[in-house]
Amino acid sequence: MPSATQLSQNFSPWDMFLGAGAIVQSVMIILALASLLSWTVLIAKSVEFIRTKKGLTKAESILEEADTLDGGEAHTRCCRIAHTLVMAAETERVRSQDIPDDTDGLKERIVLHLERLEAAESRRLVRGTGLLATIGATSPFVGLFGTVWGIMTSFTGIAASKATSLAVVAPGIAEALLATALGLVAAIPAVVIYNHLARQSAACRAQVADIASLIMRLVSRDLGRMQSLLDGGRVVRFGSRATGAE
Repeated sequence: MPSATQLSQNFSPWDMFLGAGAIVQSVMIILALASLLSWTVLIAKSVEFIRTKKGLTKAESILEEADTLDGGEAHTRCCRIAHTLVMAAETERVRSQDIPDDTDGLKERIVLHLERLEAAESRRLVRGTGLLATIGATSPFVGLFGTVWGIMTSFTGIAASKATSLAVVAPGIAEALLATALGLVAAIPAVVIYNHLARQSAACRAQVADIASLIMRLVSRDLGRMQSLLDGGRVVRFGSRATGAE
């Protein structure tokens, strides 16, 4: 139990931390690290989302103005995922050159490939945010554990010293309750940050879906041109500028 001299001190959070037991101190350190980790994730993911949105917006404008898939491919290197989607469509087109009449099958294969890439990009965008959900859900209970342990230790000391004065009991209980406060300090920002990043991630996923739709529009347009040329008695390779007459 604290002495009379210790009781006369002004108990700041730092003083209470230093006066807590080893287990309660460990809980407080864990919660402080969890809070620091939440803010680190916020900064890192915010920078990532800003760069991703900028690239997606630029790529979306390029694909909106493109007339052919080749035209979009040449100018989408500014955005990694957009260029990946365009190259996936182009790769499937090349692999399907031996079946030029299967336009519906080609569209279906490209759509399936783009959907897989969209899903992979969605997983990449939310990477790291699950940690925030864990911190937000568990921090209050971790802090509560530190509080319960600290109060148990205080009551044990009271029983040993046989002193029941509030002035004697209060410092130990205050040190224990600090763990609960730190748990809330770690949990509340983590939940708010998680929801914020979830909205940013959803916005980026929507842009990726828009880009995939624009790519499929270019694919359909190129296939329509190819079909028109075939109906006119000419042979053209989809997505290629080279044409040949029969």
